[in-house]
Amino acid sequence: MSLLTTRAPAKINLTLHVLGRRPGDGYHALESLVAFAEVADMLELVPGPDLALEVSGPTAGPAGPLDDNLVLRAARHLAAGVDGMRHGAFRLHKQLPVAAGIGGGSSDAAAALRLLAELNRLPLGHPAVIAAARATGADVPVCLDPRARMMRGAGEEIGPVLDLASLPAVLVNPGVPVATAPVFKALGLAVGQRLDGAAHPVIGSGLDATSLLGAIAPARNDLEAPALTVAPVIGEALALLRAQGGCRLARMSGSGATVFAIFADDGAAEAAAGAIRALQPNWWVESTRLA
Repeated sequence: MSLLTTRAPAKINLTLHVLGRRPGDGYHALESLVAFAEVADMLELVPGPDLALEVSGPTAGPAGPLDDNLVLRAARHLAAGVDGMRHGAFRLHKQLPVAAGIGGGSSDAAAALRLLAELNRLPLGHPAVIAAARATGADVPVCLDPRARMMRGAGEEIGPVLDLASLPAVLVNPGVPVATAPVFKALGLAVGQRLDGAAHPVIGSGLDATSLLGAIAPARNDLEAPALTVAPVIGEALALLRAQGGCRLARMSGSGATVFAIFADDGAAEAAAGAIRALQPNWWVESTRLA
């Protein structure tokens, strides 16, 4: 089989409710509506005898040591569950910022599992593929089939595809990497403690853009306030987005520092992205669509 290729799109938490910390394992229990952006890393696989990885692209530098990359971790986890698994050399082109709250590494890992599943003629629902995704990271399972859906628990409960309207959006990362652990620490929940707050809205399948925005507007990202204490520049990025014409909703994704805004149309999104780039030329700014 010749070269295989796939996209590893940015994962955006349109909502992120923290329900509390589970008494058994201490993990934070979440409820989140996840969508995926058009902007993405790209991953190629050249089948061959040796498992290898090459990383290039504008954000390759901060991606960390190659041997610890989630692409190779995912491949090794899958190989442990599939006798005689075929693999090869991966080439990852990094476009997404690292430690940014948009699941870049998790999406890369899921992309690797998709390519290996294709190479080995395994369905994405194969138990070994699911097990490898869960073993690699909490956000990897939802990225295996990157379409809008609910994610619950510590990431292990994945809802059905929701077939939601595509939303014009702008993603902004102010260039400050934010690790997840300090944000959860700033949230300050003890094991077994619940977090008060309104229940997550019910998200029906097939919502158009207006109905979807109406459904998620009362929701929130419970990590936004603690993330602001870790990286105050997130507030500056949100304020810039909210000041742009046509902005209908602005919120942080994941544990930050990437923020996003939904706009009335593609033209408004592109104009907003251009205005923010002019003001902050060193920030990562992308006009895209979420679905």
